[in-house]
Amino acid sequence: MTAIDPARHGGSVYRFVFWAFFSRLTPERAHSLAAFVIRCAGLPGVRNVVRILCKPPRESHVVALGLVFDSPFGLAAGFDKNAQMAIGLGAFGFGHVEVGTVTAHAQPGNPRPRLFRLIPDRALINRMGFNNDGAEVIARRLEKLRHIKKRPIIGVNIGKSRVVDVEDAESDYVTSTRLLAPVADYLVVNVSSPNTPGLRGLQELDSLEPLLGAVAHEAGSVPLLVKIAPDLDDVQVDEIARLCVRLKLSGIIATNTTVSREHLVTPSNIVDACGPGGLSGPPVAQRSHEVLRRIRSIVPPEFCVISVGGIETADDVRARIRDGATLVQGYTGYIYQGPWWARNINRGLQSHPEKGSSSTR
Repeated sequence: MTAIDPARHGGSVYRFVFWAFFSRLTPERAHSLAAFVIRCAGLPGVRNVVRILCKPPRESHVVALGLVFDSPFGLAAGFDKNAQMAIGLGAFGFGHVEVGTVTAHAQPGNPRPRLFRLIPDRALINRMGFNNDGAEVIARRLEKLRHIKKRPIIGVNIGKSRVVDVEDAESDYVTSTRLLAPVADYLVVNVSSPNTPGLRGLQELDSLEPLLGAVAHEAGSVPLLVKIAPDLDDVQVDEIARLCVRLKLSGIIATNTTVSREHLVTPSNIVDACGPGGLSGPPVAQRSHEVLRRIRSIVPPEFCVISVGGIETADDVRARIRDGATLVQGYTGYIYQGPWWARNINRGLQSHPEKGSSSTR
């Protein structure tokens, strides 16, 4: 009798479970249950079994930021806000996990409800508000993870604390950097979330240049990237790309969620009822891809560009790599596609290794 590979047959099972169970729960409750399963997958012994099922093929390895990534496909910030799932997520096949967004001060985030599914669009709207345990606590967790063998690359996404005025953002980011740079494989300055008042204004060059300069000085040799919004116009994207090259940053992550509500299938009354927040998933894919192309046309070949926004399949990852992405991240697809998502994408990339792996950017 041939053994059944749960990773191969799990897609249809997960779709049934999603519709029959998870879709009936609030999104945050469903996330909490998924987080429990993922943490269990990271336990010694269990993770070895999961890794056997999901380990990316060696041909998928990518060298970037001075690091070796098992796969070009990773999990974007926002899913593992408190660095509690990274090992399990790595076992499930993600080549890197970006934890956070982390702030210098612990904060509860915005009032609930603050996370909404747009199921017809396979999208999410969130206004979480950087809920996290704070840089000091998360730094201690990351220190413990650094000693685990066969862990994924772990990046840390940092943002402004809500209790800190925008005028004092620089010192707030520097505080987070001081605590987290020693335990991060790479750092990301998040100035593009729409859910912290005044944050996106930091993308203006007059504010962004001194902020990035101060964080880069504190980060030292740790690779530093900046994450930008899809709602910037083309001129702003170009200016930020040139600034990052001039400051000798390691890369750009393009893009965060959008405040746009265009081209949605979900009825407008349902969308309006969700209220403000960042939209993620397939509706942001086109703009995210456009921003990737603009950035790659400006920055040098060795500059790392991580593309995120609307990724669902191996073909999506392959298209981003073909158009200049060094690495690719997903998030919303995990909600709709289930635990074997990264594994399936890695196997899909393996079928065209000349297009989906072995980057040396």
